[in-house]
Amino acid sequence: MTTRRRTTASDCNKNSELTLLPDPVGGFRRILMLTLLFAIVVLPCLALYNATYLSRFLHGSPQNSLANLSLESEEAKLESVLKAASMKDKTVIITTLNEAWAAPNSIFDLFLESFKIGENTKGLLNHVVIIALDQKAYKRCLEVHPHCYALTVEGVDFSVEAYFMSKEYLKMMWSRIDILRVVLELGYNFLFTDADIMWFRDPFQRFYEDTDFQIACDNYALNDSYDLNNMPNGGFTFVKSNTRSIQFYKFWFASRNKYKNKHDQSVLMLIKHNPFLKNIGLKIRFLNTLYFGGFCEPSKDFNQVSTMHANCCFGLDTKIHDINIMLDDWRNYTSSSPSLKSSWSSTWRVPQNCSIKNFDRDYKPKRLVQEGKKD
Repeated sequence: MTTRRRTTASDCNKNSELTLLPDPVGGFRRILMLTLLFAIVVLPCLALYNATYLSRFLHGSPQNSLANLSLESEEAKLESVLKAASMKDKTVIITTLNEAWAAPNSIFDLFLESFKIGENTKGLLNHVVIIALDQKAYKRCLEVHPHCYALTVEGVDFSVEAYFMSKEYLKMMWSRIDILRVVLELGYNFLFTDADIMWFRDPFQRFYEDTDFQIACDNYALNDSYDLNNMPNGGFTFVKSNTRSIQFYKFWFASRNKYKNKHDQSVLMLIKHNPFLKNIGLKIRFLNTLYFGGFCEPSKDFNQVSTMHANCCFGLDTKIHDINIMLDDWRNYTSSSPSLKSSWSSTWRVPQNCSIKNFDRDYKPKRLVQEGKKD
């Protein structure tokens, strides 16, 4: 029984060194043997070389090909979710969730509740895309909401509560900036909202039309939407998809390498005066806390407020406590008669537990304390 062996590169080299002895039969047989030798040995070697060369030229290394296929597949999944949730002008509302915030009776439920009790906000839920940062958050999202996307960041566990400025917190914030850049590149405008922002009125009525990037503030003391010295809060941004905004998000994300161990909002504070933003022609404006308030600076007018953010607050339980009080304040307002509403003078009863004065720099979520984990 004859065993066939695959021709290898070493075979090619060995055969190239063969010396043919004179053939007593004559020149014709010698030519025939050379022809057969070329067909059997040299042609397979050339074919093997050409196939390998063309494969590398057209597709790159096998690892890069697989990575590109994976990236294209994930972008296709994301675009499918965005398309299903999009408004007619390709605008979507986006928030992110991890397991701690997505659990029943946690932040996610309060977020959804605010849309349901807000004025003309319930329909906006059809345009909300939830980016889940872990599988449990994704599963919970699928149970209660139609537009969910699972974002996986290799080597990072986003399921536990990421307390302020921890390594997990920073990675979560920068992952958010990166995927928002992808959304812009796919051609979608987005209104990003933290899930601890309660929606009481349609905020789109309060946005500026001639602006690429507009962002809420922790404080609006300067009373000027153009003043770059305002204190921005990255938890609420409305961004239009264009070349300027895409370049800006790339620059913002890349700046994390220059400013180590800082979160996205701190880096924004450092780069908002950078000449690069002026050079690309990015139009930035800041949103008034009268319409987009928060615990740092609550809106002073129930008749004009669109959203309220549980900012200047640390700890999940603390947030939930104060958000519930805020929702009760809103219910009291909406259940009142039109005449009473028009003269409404009551103020928010929050912040309470969320007071910045009670900020505990050593705070760690209960789960981490119980498991004895360290940052």
